[in-house]
Amino acid sequence: MKRESNKPGGLVIVDKPAGFTSHDVVAKMRGMARTRRVGHAGTLDPMATGVLVLGLERATKLLGHLALTEKEYVGTIRLGQTTVTDDAEGEITESKAAHGIAREDIDAGVARLSGAIMQVPSKVSAIKINGKRSYSRVRDGEEVEIPARPVTVSSFVVHSAHEAEAEDGTPVTDLLVSVECSSGTYIRALARDLGAGLGVGGHLTALRRTRVGPYKLDRARTLEQLQAAVDDPEGEGLPIMPVGDAAAAAFTRWDVTEAQARLLLNGARIAMPRFEGDGPVATFGPDGTFLALVENQGGKAKSLAVFAI
Repeated sequence: MKRESNKPGGLVIVDKPAGFTSHDVVAKMRGMARTRRVGHAGTLDPMATGVLVLGLERATKLLGHLALTEKEYVGTIRLGQTTVTDDAEGEITESKAAHGIAREDIDAGVARLSGAIMQVPSKVSAIKINGKRSYSRVRDGEEVEIPARPVTVSSFVVHSAHEAEAEDGTPVTDLLVSVECSSGTYIRALARDLGAGLGVGGHLTALRRTRVGPYKLDRARTLEQLQAAVDDPEGEGLPIMPVGDAAAAAFTRWDVTEAQARLLLNGARIAMPRFEGDGPVATFGPDGTFLALVENQGGKAKSLAVFAI
């Protein structure tokens, strides 16, 4: 079994600024950490801000699994205008007066978009259709149809509704919302569908991700703060969460014996107890060393990624 590099690895929790793509942030981190081996656990649109989880060195192997965890957002939905991108960065395609909408109608629309639902992602997205990104097809003038996919919106709450006037004079209503949802959920699609269901159209005007799995904004640092930490000659450098700590925070923990650890690291599938949930399990040796991410296959532990050196 191939082992990981022995270079230090871990997570850096970034508070992404508006106007940056997730790839822009990765490029910045490569310079700060002086390594090419940097990845992210789930993209954020350029307009959005908030928690972006980056993995360095060996921790990049965690990212695909972390990307599947639940996420939380706060944002603003504008009722009364539809855009081509379902957010404020796109051209307005339709406007309808949206003053005087009853709160019970808004709440009923939110309820229809809560729980296990089928959602059609935004057309201007990175989803591939026959090998080509959907946003590229839209830019090329193609008519794009993306099939609906199952997502789970475990919480969708409207905290306030404020009537306003858009720049073009359209009477609009702005909703301050919070959302907890599964991976793959498009918040701008929720805004689009809520507006469509109310008959006035809608789009997202602001979005901030406040949590990815167990990692929250209180752990996040801005790019300026991270650069300052790197430049401080008396500091400790980048605030990197060690890969073992990151795994213990995000996944169920399984402490194994020395004999079990040796077998796992040599590729053997050892008997594995049943843990609550279906996700990966982080295995740790008797000395607390993070060994591997595993999954249960027929009562046996199958290694997904090995981290011990």
